[in-house]
Amino acid sequence: MKAVRFHEYGDPGVLRYEDVEQPVPGAGQVLIRVAATSFNGVDGNIRAGFMQGPIPVTLPHTPGIDVSGTVAAPGEGVRGFAAGDPVIGFLPMTGDGAAAEYVVAPAEILAAAPAGVPLADAAALPTVGLTAWQALFEHAKLTAGQRVLINGAGGAVGGYAVQLAKQAGAHVLAIASPRSGGRVTAAGADEVIDHTTTDVIAAVSEPVDVVLNLAPIEPDRLAALLGLIRDGGVLVNTTVWMPAPSDDERGVRGIDLFVRSDAAQLAHLVSLVDRGELRIEVAERVPLAELPAVHADAAAGTLPSGKVVIVAPAA
Repeated sequence: MKAVRFHEYGDPGVLRYEDVEQPVPGAGQVLIRVAATSFNGVDGNIRAGFMQGPIPVTLPHTPGIDVSGTVAAPGEGVRGFAAGDPVIGFLPMTGDGAAAEYVVAPAEILAAAPAGVPLADAAALPTVGLTAWQALFEHAKLTAGQRVLINGAGGAVGGYAVQLAKQAGAHVLAIASPRSGGRVTAAGADEVIDHTTTDVIAAVSEPVDVVLNLAPIEPDRLAALLGLIRDGGVLVNTTVWMPAPSDDERGVRGIDLFVRSDAAQLAHLVSLVDRGELRIEVAERVPLAELPAVHADAAAGTLPSGKVVIVAPAA
């Protein structure tokens, strides 16, 4: 089968599109014929060697932690999945990923794919959708009537976070750039703050209950956002190389989010998609052979705003 792998850590030039042996599912695993994976920032960090401590991988390594595809063969002891079933999942980060024609996945991390979108596009949901869900509802405990400020709302996680927060009945303030402002408004933001022309701190007229930081901002800017939170509120931070600040005197908690795979949560997100209550947005679809160029664009900061889906060769 074809796959993209890197045999050593380094810049995007270490990625190779090559022939590799098709994997075989073990007990409790499922062999998936990949429809698509997607690009996540962590893919680039793993390839570059920046994550060898928290996310050790065996070289050569195939990236791609999101997968959408069809079950090719269930392994021993697998129940609930049969050949031909369309599935999606957030794969274990330390194992080989879905930038290939086939991948094996633990059955326990998979959910049925949404029925109303192309199967390849469904690869845009797992990691970023779970990140948004866990940030808002597991960690921030967001409820109807609360005010939430989302920094980095124009990104892939931000798009889901805006939709989910609005659906939960929150008042959503979104910090975004001009190129993504229209998308953020369409996602349901009540207020959009252009951080390129506006003093964000001055633009927030009353305190918020939750700040969700999805952007790699300077520590002093993150600390300034903390001051916008009412006493007893929460700041959830996904930029894990910069710890979330807290304000113990006011009871404002800072939480660093490390997203985890959760099939039940993913199935819930799929149900929202199938009911038309959550939109999967794809910025670009790229053939698997061109994945190295996607990594290069990400390193150069020229990827389109939103989610890039990497489409496997047709069977």
